[in-house]
Amino acid sequence: MATTEVRAIHRHARISDQKVREVSRVITGMPVADAVNLLNFTPNKAAHLIGKVLRSAVANAAHLHEMEADDLFVKSAVATKGRILHRMMPRARGSSSPIRKRQSHITVIVAPKPEGFGEKKKRRSGQAGAAAAENTAAEPKAKPRARARKQAS
Repeated sequence: MATTEVRAIHRHARISDQKVREVSRVITGMPVADAVNLLNFTPNKAAHLIGKVLRSAVANAAHLHEMEADDLFVKSAVATKGRILHRMMPRARGSSSPIRKRQSHITVIVAPKPEGFGEKKKRRSGQAGAAAAENTAAEPKAKPRARARKQAS
């Protein structure tokens, strides 16, 4: 059975792609419920826009592929550069300077959780780890040496 990925895209969002990437890196790899909860309580414009796109991707998965939101995780959340609107700002002495109003394309991909998703990995207990722990417990920590002061002559 091939894994189904569902995507949603918001094109020409009026925000810089750098600002969106700041938030999108955080939610990548999270379960959908945790990601939506995090985005609801993050107070910036990028979180609001990514939240809308994420909810759209979950709705697409539910409607088109009959998946449940509890079984999904955010496979990737990406912000790429869109077009730039060029404007001019009047400056002193009759000159002007450019203003770049940047846009971005926000893409969120959700997929079903793989086997063992979210479980903590078991820590291997080997002889090397136990031996190292015994050695550190047996030896007392060395005291820091006091520095010798220079005598004024």
